Amino acid sequence: MKRIGISTGGGDAPGLNAVIRAVTLASIRRGWEVVGLLRGYGAFFDPSQIRILDRPAVRGTTHLGGTILGTRSGANPFERRVEQDDGSVVVEDLTEEAIAGFHRLGLDALVAVGGDGSMRLALKLHQHGIPVVGVPKTIDNDLAGTNVTFGFHTAVDVATAAIERLHSTADAHDRIFVVELMGRYAGWIALFAGVAATAQVILIPEIPYDMDEVCDHLMARERRGRRWAVVVAAEGARPVGGDFTWSKGVGGGPVERLGGVAERVAAEIHERTGKETRTVTLGHLQRGGQPIPYDRLIALRFGAAAVRQIEEGEFGVMVSLDPPTVRAVPLELAVSRMKSVPLEADVVATARDLGICLGE
Repeated sequence: MKRIGISTGGGDAPGLNAVIRAVTLASIRRGWEVVGLLRGYGAFFDPSQIRILDRPAVRGTTHLGGTILGTRSGANPFERRVEQDDGSVVVEDLTEEAIAGFHRLGLDALVAVGGDGSMRLALKLHQHGIPVVGVPKTIDNDLAGTNVTFGFHTAVDVATAAIERLHSTADAHDRIFVVELMGRYAGWIALFAGVAATAQVILIPEIPYDMDEVCDHLMARERRGRRWAVVVAAEGARPVGGDFTWSKGVGGGPVERLGGVAERVAAEIHERTGKETRTVTLGHLQRGGQPIPYDRLIALRFGAAAVRQIEEGEFGVMVSLDPPTVRAVPLELAVSRMKSVPLEADVVATARDLGICLGE
């Protein structure tokens, strides 16, 4: 009987529990035991941080947001930062301790669910002899090697509904609203939600924006009698020749993180046009709550496919969607680059054909 470990790392995303359920049920069907590693890879260092996953443990969880295993993000669990007496910081490599912890738990294989950071850690484990299969998860949809990551379409659904709600209040007050969406350095969420919700301007990292073009577009719309507008800005959007917008982390978070571009854009629009301009930042609302059916299905397919990879003895891979099938790609491919929006993408062409300003 095999003993399979599963971890959920990085930020949460709708569909994580569906993956856990699929891995559990597909493994039980083969007579294997499944062990959930709580809050990332902590169990490698503290064997008490595990949860045995059986049928009751995953019953009724497919539709739930979050993860029943918990997660950690923003830090490498295989490195320990130790401050020296002189104030300098030394990074201690804990990889060997992690590998020893894997074997101490009696695991035969690991299913690592996460985004680019988690896949890099999975690759590192694989290179040290750990049998691992990755499952791509991120609302940002920026992992290479897969057509889509689960959680992305739910985030787009939430963002689309929010943008649509702003149309009526923007119209009622003759205001401009700038909506900031997640996505890090990729514009997938902003582009898909902005087009679906008929935003008037969409700003994404892949196309640095020219504020003159944005304001000219808004004023041309004003002259046509449309005195309101909704501008969608990805958190990684930046002006031509300019830098990203950063906000200070609080409450133990990273020192700096992307954020604040909506305030930056809104201030410039107001200054140049005189229009009353407000901002809305959806933030973590995009990653919480129930996954939509599409993400549930992709997550279940990914989880079951990961178990099939283990059964076939194929490790060092990540399951991925290559429509209409799920296949496996090397982990090296998954982390080789960030999957940004191609400028030749048909969704970009569609936005232009619809008259949406992309800040060009």
